Amino acid sequence: MTTRSARRIRRSLRATGAGVAALLALSGCSSDGSGGAGSSSEPSGTITVFAAASLEESFTKLGKTFEKQHPGTEVTFNFGGSDTLAASITSGAPADVFAAASTRTMETVTDQDATAGRPRTFARNRLEIATLPGNPDRIDSLEDLTRPGLKVVLCDRTVPCGAAAQSALRTGGLRLTPVSYEEDVKSALTKVVLKEADAAVVYRTDVRAAGDKVEGVEFPEAAEAVNDYPIALLEDAPNPGAAGAFIDLVESAAGQKVLTAAGFLTP
Repeated sequence: MTTRSARRIRRSLRATGAGVAALLALSGCSSDGSGGAGSSSEPSGTITVFAAASLEESFTKLGKTFEKQHPGTEVTFNFGGSDTLAASITSGAPADVFAAASTRTMETVTDQDATAGRPRTFARNRLEIATLPGNPDRIDSLEDLTRPGLKVVLCDRTVPCGAAAQSALRTGGLRLTPVSYEEDVKSALTKVVLKEADAAVVYRTDVRAAGDKVEGVEFPEAAEAVNDYPIALLEDAPNPGAAGAFIDLVESAAGQKVLTAAGFLTP
């Protein structure tokens, strides 16, 4: 049986179960004569959010806000490279929400009918060069990263930050051989923080989150490699009600305020 066929069967079973539940609820209302509503729609229980590594600070903050707004809920996160998270979801890993760092990565999930609806873009992000504090190597441009002897790290080409970096390099007509390709943007940034690299091409949100541990350098080619961040409720979400409420928070004015404060661009 194919993955898509299995999902269709699960959707059919859920629909049947929902119909039975509705009949039982109606029966209950008529028998007690109260005509009152059923269970409350207030979010409850645990939700699991798979999110791009660059969202760690913002989503952790939003998760705490969500739990405070809805007592009895718990938000657990799995942060990492978007491609790795997408592969886990399509392989059956239990999760309620997926927030990716690129539309291409989200398509890996939607192509397998693994989302409950159309993903929506909730933020955008652009690249920046992270250097050692004080920028001792006087890196002022993307081209400077190609200087001999400079230790530069990039995200792996398969993850959104790596794909964006390659796009920026093509825009500038530049070729760069890094000392390493890292599995996600946090790993790339950590190389600079630990002084194992002189510079890394990461998101400006990660530069901002690192504070005085690194210094950021903007470059014009980044404008041609801006990533859209889509979010979606997953088809097999164990707790779809609470998951939907969390997505609502991310897209709300309060959620957008947290994201823009972190350096994200509005959709």
